[in-house]
Amino acid sequence: MEISKLWFDDDKIFVRTKDGCELWQSLLWYRRLRYASDTQRNSYRMSYSGIHWPDIDEDISFESFLYDNPEPTGISRLFMQFPELNASAIARRTGMQQSLLAAYIRGTKKPSGEQAKKIQDAVHEFAGELMQADFLQPLLPPST
Repeated sequence: MEISKLWFDDDKIFVRTKDGCELWQSLLWYRRLRYASDTQRNSYRMSYSGIHWPDIDEDISFESFLYDNPEPTGISRLFMQFPELNASAIARRTGMQQSLLAAYIRGTKKPSGEQAKKIQDAVHEFAGELMQADFLQPLLPPST
């Protein structure tokens, strides 16, 4: 694949091939590139197999622009969009193995409806606990 143009728009990376085909991928797949500055994003090298950003040590293969899933969905999207979520902690809350949740997040396995509901419930429960957190209340002085 020969690339004639590369650009970013919102949370996506686009390429135009020499034959005029436009392809894209979500930057959710590439966290370092997603949070890179414009200067870092514009500092890349093309090779025979892909694109490399040396300043942030990120690589994207040309082949990946042809994948069926240019944008993560479901559980993958949730954990990629909110990297603050700790997959190990959510796995413990659901009682599932962390390696299984990791496979769901990577998209190499698809959870059943029941498993997806467990994960969703655990995330909602955690969110509710965060909403109840009150660390702004002043500490009361010690009783005398």
